[in-house]
Amino acid sequence: MPKGYARYALAVMVGINFLNYMDRYVPTAVSPILQKEFHLSDFMVGVVASSFLIVYAVFALPFGYWADRSIRRNVVGIGVSIWSLATLLTGFAQNITHLIASRAVVGIGEASYYPAGTSLLGDYFPKHTRGRAMSIWGAGTAFGIAVGFIGGGIIAEKFGWRYAFFVTAIPGLIFAVLAFTLKEPLRGAAEERGPRVATANASSLKAFRQLLRIRTLALTIAAQTFLFWVLAADVSWLPIFMVRQFHLSPSGASSLSGGVVVAGGLIGTLTGGWVADHRGKKSAKGNVEVALVGFLVGAIGVGVAVLSPVYILFIPFFLISVIALYLYSGPFTALGQNIVPPSLRASAVTLGLFIPHLL
Repeated sequence: MPKGYARYALAVMVGINFLNYMDRYVPTAVSPILQKEFHLSDFMVGVVASSFLIVYAVFALPFGYWADRSIRRNVVGIGVSIWSLATLLTGFAQNITHLIASRAVVGIGEASYYPAGTSLLGDYFPKHTRGRAMSIWGAGTAFGIAVGFIGGGIIAEKFGWRYAFFVTAIPGLIFAVLAFTLKEPLRGAAEERGPRVATANASSLKAFRQLLRIRTLALTIAAQTFLFWVLAADVSWLPIFMVRQFHLSPSGASSLSGGVVVAGGLIGTLTGGWVADHRGKKSAKGNVEVALVGFLVGAIGVGVAVLSPVYILFIPFFLISVIALYLYSGPFTALGQNIVPPSLRASAVTLGLFIPHLL
């Protein structure tokens, strides 16, 4: 695959990843407003979030299996179309049931993207640049979270929370069309040696058993599970925590938290991929080493931030923790692609999604 086209495909995939996380975090930004309008308890806010997460985890399995056995660009395009339409419908919700149902459908659509997208990018970029490519792709996550937080909160306060969902849905339909037009490389096309195949042939159970026997993959999934618990709890409740703890307005809390997340996420994601690729030239464990350092520093930073009595102390420690925790993104994504057969990459990603979200 020509380098110029690989970069174009990466740009499209970064845009979709941005929309993926923007759609996912707009509900978090407007959650204080939703609580008041629908008279929701904290428990019910959690139910709305869980409706997305549970469906997302369950549907990751069939989508990953499908992505390894079909045209991945079509899996991506269909998924983007589903979640964009569901986001649009969220803006028309009249009660808690509508909110739960629409967010569940968003989970169905978004479950398709990471398995198919990771596998697709793994065949656009060779091993020695894969960490950086995955980090650039992951940078879309930080931008999406920030715009979801900041943009969602501002639009909700100025025009109403429904418009926050309307505005975020439209770009997704445009990028769905772009996804359908991407070139589909053979699986293994970017590898120096080994077979290049169109699709996987193994049955689903056999494929998943084969993947779980890879010790490094199993340990990577375990680490990602722990990290998911930390990040999901922090990010999902961050605006509400800041409103209550520091008495900020909903838009102020979403803007401040979004700024910290985008700055820390970008720095951590891009730095992690670059350092891991550089470290990988000297040590085969470069990806793992970078991620482990990030986990340790991030865990300490989160603890100190939560215990801070004023937001002037909270912000710098939370920023440090976000930078550190996002160091893993590019290295772990690249590692997962490097250690499994190219024809089973989407299935491997699926396991990494299913287990943390289900637990």
